[in-house]
Amino acid sequence: CHNMDPKLPFFHVEDLVMHLNHLYIYFLARQLTAQMMQNPQILAALQERLDDLVGTSTGYIESLPKVVKRRVNALKNLQVKCAQIEAKFYEEVHELERKYAALYQPLFDKRCDIINATYEPTEEECEWKVDDDEEISDEMKEKAKLEEEKKDEEKEDPKGIPEFWLTVFKNVDLLSDMQMEFVTLYLFALTTCAIRLNKCHFFTLEFHFEPNEYFTNELLTKTYKMRSEPDESDPFSFDGPEIMGCTGCQIDWKKGKNVTLKTIKKKQKHKGRGTVRTVTKTVPNDSFFNFFSPPEGNGGLLHTILTADFEIGHFLRERIIPRSVLYFTGEAIEDDDDDYDEEGEEADDEVSNFMASF
Repeated sequence: CHNMDPKLPFFHVEDLVMHLNHLYIYFLARQLTAQMMQNPQILAALQERLDDLVGTSTGYIESLPKVVKRRVNALKNLQVKCAQIEAKFYEEVHELERKYAALYQPLFDKRCDIINATYEPTEEECEWKVDDDEEISDEMKEKAKLEEEKKDEEKEDPKGIPEFWLTVFKNVDLLSDMQMEFVTLYLFALTTCAIRLNKCHFFTLEFHFEPNEYFTNELLTKTYKMRSEPDESDPFSFDGPEIMGCTGCQIDWKKGKNVTLKTIKKKQKHKGRGTVRTVTKTVPNDSFFNFFSPPEGNGGLLHTILTADFEIGHFLRERIIPRSVLYFTGEAIEDDDDDYDEEGEEADDEVSNFMASF
């Protein structure tokens, strides 16, 4: 049975039902995802349930003959040896990373000097070959040059690259949950970010600050501990180095300037007399600088929070700090957008195509 009205699109009822089901599941998944992001307890409970399901036996292995089980055990022992060899591979990779980090460092030092106006690049260093798709007409070039000269006349000559790291951080969606309004206020004093790779699979993120009105520290650090060998109790879970823990640092706040705390006033009514009094309390406040005070302990919710923390630390190390200029210009953001899950894109396309049929 299908629609015979020539003014309406042609479709089968079965196709309509199928698309409606897909549409319902799609929006239900979107809603569930939004709820989990707003309520970490839901995400922690779901993760705990999924962990319980991992490794659940189907009964097939138990049903195998004893002689076959012995051979399977031999294969598992071989797999453990493979994991041990893989661990040695990652040990050598880490040493290579440390070797090349020393080669990168002079370039990062010069980047810092240019940003903070302690070094002015030469004309040759400032030459940049424009791609074909970036080419513009001579007329547009002249117009842009005149506008740029006019702007330069209207304001003082800026030093270095103003608000470089502030712009980088603002451009990264992953950091949006770190209350970027505080970054807007306080990262003006951030002069550079750096990575230090330690010998024993530690890496430290360094944030260097110039003197400011909020804290006395010139350097804030966050150190991540990595594990690069299989866990003896669960060797088959080894999939390369993973972050096992992190430590922050103490921020020496100036009096009344601690942005990780806020003061709230609450009215309390006396049950017997009915009188009302105002109570002032100091409570934790969402802030970028909480990044330097990671939570401690165990539990599903804490595990979820630390997982997000580790993701941010890894992203800072692998992408943001080494490629900061591309996040400043927005070019790296376009590359990150290309990495979106294809399955999610297919779902979006399916919904768009379905809605376009009406």
